[in-house]
Formats: sequence, C-alpha cells, structure tokens
Amino acid sequence: MARVKNSVATHARRKKILKAASGYRGSKHLLFKTAKEQVLRGYNYAFVSRKDRKGEFRKLWIKRINAGCRQYDLSYSKFMNGLTKAGIISKTGEGLNRKMLSELAISDPKAFGDLVKTAKKALEK
Repeated sequence: MARVKNSVATHARRKKILKAASGYRGSKHLLFKTAKEQVLRGYNYAFVSRKDRKGEFRKLWIKRINAGCRQYDLSYSKFMNGLTKAGIISKTGEGLNRKMLSELAISDPKAFGDLVKTAKKALEK
C-alpha cells in the first residue's frame, strides 16, 4: 500500500495562519510558531472586544441621557426612576430603552423634554 504524506494539508494550514498574521511586527508574521500564538491571541482579543463593545455603547447612551436630563435639572438616576414609576420603561425591557432615549435626547430635544417632565411628575407623586 502506498504511503500517505500530509504535506499538502500541513502547508495549507501553515499558509492560512501566516496569512492571518500578515502585518504583525517582527518575526510574528514570518515564523509559524510565533505567528500561530499571536493569531490565537488576536482571535481571543477580538472575541472579548465584541462583548466589551456592548458595554461601551451602554456607557455612551447613559452619558447622552444624563446630559439631556441635566438641562432640565434632573439627574440620570432620578430620570430613569421617574420613567419606571410612570410606566414608560420597565425592568423586563418593554417600552423605551437607553438607546432610544439617547437618540431622542440628540435628535428630538423637545420630545425628550416632555419625557423629563413626565418623569418629574411621576417622582412627585
């Protein structure tokens, strides 16, 4: 029986890793072992960063809502508490969310002002 060699598959696998490592500094784009380590590390960073991006957007939305609320002499936490008491937002995610509120604060300040007034009324009750 003929001997089966694996050189084609090995070459393709190494070529794929080195292609993914193109642009890396030093020997990390030339040597297979260091390139493989760096590519795997890069994939891990990319995975973690995709998860972190969601939190970064949430922070941005909160800052925008807070800036919009401060124009009406109300803090972010009191505003969100007022909206919850008014039934406009809920803990289960129904109604307006932070992304929508931040877009309202930027694009339609008048409507956002009405929401702030509604939150203030709910807090007074």
